[in-house]
Amino acid sequence: MAGWGRYPRHRTRLLAPRDAASAAALAAGRTGVVTRGNGRAYGDAAIGQAVTVSSRGLDRMRAFDPVSGRLTVEAGVHLSDILAAFLPRGFFPPVVPGTKFVTVGGMIASDVHGKNHHREGGFGDHVEALTLLTPSGETVDCGPDRNPGLFWATVGGMGLTGTILEATFRLKAVETGWMVQRTVVAENLDEAMAGLERTADATYSVAWIDCVARGARFGRSLIFAAEHATRAELDALRPGAEPFPAAKAGRLSVPLDLPAFTLNRLSVAAFNELYFRAGAAKAGQPFLVAWNPYFFPLDGIGDWGRIYGRRGFLQHQCVIPPAAAKAVLTAVIERLSRRGSASFLAVLKVLRAGSGLMSFPIEGYTLALDLHVTDDVFPLLDEIDRLVVEAGGRLYLAKDARQSRETFEASYPALSRFREIRRGLGAEGRVVSQLSARLGI
Repeated sequence: MAGWGRYPRHRTRLLAPRDAASAAALAAGRTGVVTRGNGRAYGDAAIGQAVTVSSRGLDRMRAFDPVSGRLTVEAGVHLSDILAAFLPRGFFPPVVPGTKFVTVGGMIASDVHGKNHHREGGFGDHVEALTLLTPSGETVDCGPDRNPGLFWATVGGMGLTGTILEATFRLKAVETGWMVQRTVVAENLDEAMAGLERTADATYSVAWIDCVARGARFGRSLIFAAEHATRAELDALRPGAEPFPAAKAGRLSVPLDLPAFTLNRLSVAAFNELYFRAGAAKAGQPFLVAWNPYFFPLDGIGDWGRIYGRRGFLQHQCVIPPAAAKAVLTAVIERLSRRGSASFLAVLKVLRAGSGLMSFPIEGYTLALDLHVTDDVFPLLDEIDRLVVEAGGRLYLAKDARQSRETFEASYPALSRFREIRRGLGAEGRVVSQLSARLGI
């Protein structure tokens, strides 16, 4: 079994309960077990050391209040199903990650952050209550005001406090399924960081950054700021358009693993040049984009990870405090540019502090990179890790597949408290993922 990046691969026994009762029965008395959602964690976070329990059978929507937008679902419900059911009724999730093919339980366990984290925080900030199956077999209700210590350890806790069975959160009302987007062109890294600061008033803001450009174009970027379009804006910009466009099935897919040499300096540089020019051509006046391509552009490409070849790929996402961000980002991108086959899917965003005990975000800039697995990528990332940790930053556990225990322990100051909570739950030795075993959580 592997995560979405297909690296690393581990042997594990997979169990698939069909309801909460059977989930409790299957987990009872087992050791080395962790719960898995839809397998979209990139590395080894959702692979049990001995046993992996799938939550995909816990897929029922329990209750919805159309006045408040309050929704209760089982943990295995997919974000894509929530969007399909409620967006046509004028409701949108408070926070979405870069793919809609994730489960609600996975979103809570990873405390996913979206393009609006600088304004509205992570998904965990919007969860009002959850039901947790603890390692002892007890079912516990918790939330910000009920068993808050356990709740905030579970938000961002990577499934290491037990199995999330159910959750309640509020959807927000929207008038359409369209986004009013404005694109800001940044010719270099300084302009990119300044542009993200200037678009901080937008609900959603994210930058694509070119990690192979050199010279005066070093760090050039496209910043995509957006708001949910009102009905009046839709009528003005696209008269007669369907207010809530459905997510179109992807017309592209990657049918086989591409050869490793496909991603090289020339191919990545060519892609980045075309992408930058196409985006820059749309800069200026705001324009409409449907919700699906704005929030989930890669979901339209089936098995897109196969672009990186048979060995798979690594996603490396770090966050760096503001005071050190410019220097560290410069050093990181310089190293990637020299390597030549750097990520063509690099993303730069601004985050605020997360709320969960082990939540990834701190105030600062986050850079996410996709790099195919090669022998030389590991020492490169070790070097980048040192730069990040020395600056007071950290790596995102939901994306991690290879950071060292030393890197992790140096960057998550609440780790001792989290371990204490796990001991109190009886989770040590029982709730164990490949990630937690590697990092000594």
